[in-house]
Amino acid sequence: MIDLTDVTIRSVSVSGMDNNVYLLTSKSSGDQVLIDAADDFPAIRKLLAAGAADAPGGRAQVKLIVTTHSHWDHVRALAETVEATGAPTAAGTEDVDAIAVPTDVALEHGDIRWFDGFELEAIKLRGHTRGSVALLYRDPHGPAHLFTGDSLFPGGVGNTEQDPVRFAALYGDVVERVFGYLPDDTLVHPGHGKGTTLGAERPHLQEWKERGW
Repeated sequence: MIDLTDVTIRSVSVSGMDNNVYLLTSKSSGDQVLIDAADDFPAIRKLLAAGAADAPGGRAQVKLIVTTHSHWDHVRALAETVEATGAPTAAGTEDVDAIAVPTDVALEHGDIRWFDGFELEAIKLRGHTRGSVALLYRDPHGPAHLFTGDSLFPGGVGNTEQDPVRFAALYGDVVERVFGYLPDDTLVHPGHGKGTTLGAERPHLQEWKERGW
């Protein structure tokens, strides 16, 4: 758990694919945002219960469930999570049709969603899927936190299946919309595995470009 001034960030790894599910909770209001309802709803239910303890009086409410992209491993518990919480769903516009659970909010690049106690900015990173989005939380008291789905990991961008057009699109978006937009102390929380910082990855951008993945 990352305990910030205004919010907490909790996460759980689920499935054999080490999918990360993230939960942001406002410490002042109890508003919550869940990012990627991947496999294993019982684990997500425990995550929500833990996050409720971070809210005033233990009263928390999931205000939005965001899917970073439409791949099957990131949505396997989406239907159960929606049923349990009653929360609306969001995903990148181009990925909406590929997600079986209806999407209530279609996200475009630069969209900002306001909650009581924090806000999140959608950053479209096209290439892993056409509608992949990252979610940016700008902590007023410290480094920013970027939830990148499968578009940016320690050591490179997400899988584009050796398609040079898709790689060029994703690499271009990551360079312009992430590294060209945010400072080195930004913390990266990917869709699988361990996190990193932009400062740790920035020196390797040319290497990624030359290898093509």
